[in-house]
Amino acid sequence: MKNIEDLIQKAVELQNNGLGTGQIADELNVSRETVTWLLTRSKKEIAAPAPKDISVNWSSIGKSATRLHYISLALCDMVLETLEKTNTEVDVVVGVAASGIPLASMMANELGADFALYHSRKGHDMVQPGQKGTISRNFGSVAGKNCVIVDDVITTGSTTMEVIEQLREMDAKPRVVVVLVDKKGADTIANVPIQSLVRIVRVD
Repeated sequence: MKNIEDLIQKAVELQNNGLGTGQIADELNVSRETVTWLLTRSKKEIAAPAPKDISVNWSSIGKSATRLHYISLALCDMVLETLEKTNTEVDVVVGVAASGIPLASMMANELGADFALYHSRKGHDMVQPGQKGTISRNFGSVAGKNCVIVDDVITTGSTTMEVIEQLREMDAKPRVVVVLVDKKGADTIANVPIQSLVRIVRVD
């Protein structure tokens, strides 16, 4: 995406295809607030100030299994470096749907760990208070196990917090979160270390 008009066009296209605000935010790697602003702006309504956000397009990685493989190796290296400090082994790699799944499955293979899949509530616009995402029963169990959480981008940290809380409620032990890009800039979320290939910090 080269400019705001491209983002607006893509957001409208995704909405017309039936995606909700959370799903569009996932696809464009921006916050829900930014999606709302893009869709509002597309209708030429009263101009609100643009939210402070950064769009991340990593499709040049995502479209190539070879590139995904090499990126997953780099993420594995970061996981092992973090877990060496606490002498902890990886039992399960948890991929956050949808963008964390390809990296997480490759990482699980490389680390000799089980693979689990987390469905976030973020993709649904009508989320009820207290409603949580779920760990898919079709993949590895997390109960009592050391877990590595894998996603593509941290924007606000809300999805990461949701996954950590859900894992803890299932008696799992979230040990580290790894992402391609961290837009929040936090060292930890809920006392779980965050590792990213790229950390973006706004200087306003």
